[in-house]
Amino acid sequence: MNDLLSLALDAHGELSRWRTVNSISARIDVGGLLFEWKGVAGLFSDKKVFADTGRQRLVVDDIGGGSLVYTPERVWIEDNVGRVLDERVDPARAFEGHLQDTRWDVFHAAVFNGRALWTYLTQPFLYAEPGFEVEEVEPLQEDWEVWRSLLVKFPETVASHTRSQITRIGPDGLIRRHDYAVDLLGGASGMNYASEYREIDGIMMPTRRRVYPQGVQRPDGPLLVTIDLADVVLDHWEDRSR
Repeated sequence: MNDLLSLALDAHGELSRWRTVNSISARIDVGGLLFEWKGVAGLFSDKKVFADTGRQRLVVDDIGGGSLVYTPERVWIEDNVGRVLDERVDPARAFEGHLQDTRWDVFHAAVFNGRALWTYLTQPFLYAEPGFEVEEVEPLQEDWEVWRSLLVKFPETVASHTRSQITRIGPDGLIRRHDYAVDLLGGASGMNYASEYREIDGIMMPTRRRVYPQGVQRPDGPLLVTIDLADVVLDHWEDRSR
């Protein structure tokens, strides 16, 4: 295994411990200019979210009169007994032809938010799964630290912002920044800063993320996305690797 990835896995709580985690629940507060521009400001403010760790499935409560469920193949809203109230199949196709000022509906927002949150909640352990390619590239100096940089190529089987992303890792092995382009936004690129780590059942998780456009000087640049987590709970099961 790549030695930088090994450092990050150990610092975040070790892969063997992570593989006992079945799902994650948390209270989320998601905001920022992007959601205002797209006409869905406040949609993910103060919501309960549930994420599976072994598959791409994320549920947000109290959306559209029910729970909003994201998977790459389908997004839907279901009531408290599981009846589907509304749905969209192959939801990424609904972004075709979008321009910068194209407004989103709840399912557009669900796809963007689902891809993003699921990736963030499972980093860096996700990178150790089959099909991921990792390579250490040139480091970055910022905030009086040298951040080693891990180029990660996602497999086609995992829906994320784009196929190639860079994760910046501090001397302590924790993620400092995550750089990527967003295919759903025409390739617009961002810098996602992770901070305010909390230890939950031996797993280190950032509870604050701030996303700026690539290349701007923070904190003066526009704040595209804000993500705050609280009340994080890990649900465990038997190690999936056995």
